Amino acid sequence: MFDALDESELDSRVAEGLPWLARTHLDMDWDWLVQNAKLHRRQNRLGFVLALALDLARAKNENERMSKLRWQLERLESIRLTEEDTFCHDSMTKAERVWLREHRSPVAAHWNTLSDMKAENPSARD
Repeated sequence: MFDALDESELDSRVAEGLPWLARTHLDMDWDWLVQNAKLHRRQNRLGFVLALALDLARAKNENERMSKLRWQLERLESIRLTEEDTFCHDSMTKAERVWLREHRSPVAAHWNTLSDMKAENPSARD
C-alpha cells in the first residue's frame, strides 16, 4: 500500500484498487503505514484511499470495517496537509489539474487530492 501511495506515477488500475485493498485487509500494520505516510508527506493520499474504502464499507453495511476505517481516518485527519497533491499522477498537465479542481469529489477536495476517483467506480467494487 505504501509503495503504491508513494509512486509519482502509478497505473490507474492499481490506484483504483487501493480502496478495496484497505477495506479488505484491515489487519495491515496501520501504525507503520500512517507513520511512513506522514514521513513521506503522503498522508493525504492515504486519507483519500481510506475515505473511499469507508464509502465502500458503508455501501455494503459493514459496520466493523467502517469502525476500523473511521479510526484510521481520524488519525490522519489530525495530520492532513493543506497543500494540494495528485493521486499518484504527478505528470498531469496544468489543464488536467484545473479540470480536476473543478470536478473532483468532495472527498478528494477534503484531502486536497487531484483525482476523479470515487468509491462507486466499478473497479473499486468487489
